[in-house]
Amino acid sequence: MRNNEVIKNILERRSIRSFKEDPLSEEDLLTILNAGRHAPSGMNRQPWLFTVIKNKDILKRINELCRQDMINAGFERAKDPNFCVYYNAPLVIVISGDKNVPTAMYDCILAMGNMLISAWSIGVGACWIHAIIRILNSKEGEGIKRELRIPENHEIYASGAFGYIKEIPEKKEKREDVFNIID
Repeated sequence: MRNNEVIKNILERRSIRSFKEDPLSEEDLLTILNAGRHAPSGMNRQPWLFTVIKNKDILKRINELCRQDMINAGFERAKDPNFCVYYNAPLVIVISGDKNVPTAMYDCILAMGNMLISAWSIGVGACWIHAIIRILNSKEGEGIKRELRIPENHEIYASGAFGYIKEIPEKKEKREDVFNIID
């Protein structure tokens, strides 16, 4: 199997759930955002908007909405008053896309994939956070979505927590029975 720096970063990347409190440097944040901007998109429409949330008050309100939603869905760990859906990362990036573009969901997810891999490659941890997508697209999240200046014709398709790594989890084995090669 071939190996280079890109492949190495893809194979070694971990979902980080333990972050340092330090804010990301402007250079690191722009590197991550720029990697997202260069993701492929259907017919090069680039239907996305990358919203970076650093504001602690907004993050706390998003967390509380997610906590309540998860408690209502029966997630026991969300009952812990210290539970944080974004693992206390210093920032969250949400990617919204124009609902009128048929490929918007896929395009936005590809952009987040680029961000997750590029973050790892520069020593920044990241973790996909689905609960934020769910809550910001719900009736309960409408006010925050407006506060974040996300256009009305946009839906949130991707969300991730980003920050400097405090602890790297052990590597989990990946299934090997996932290839279906047709000759």
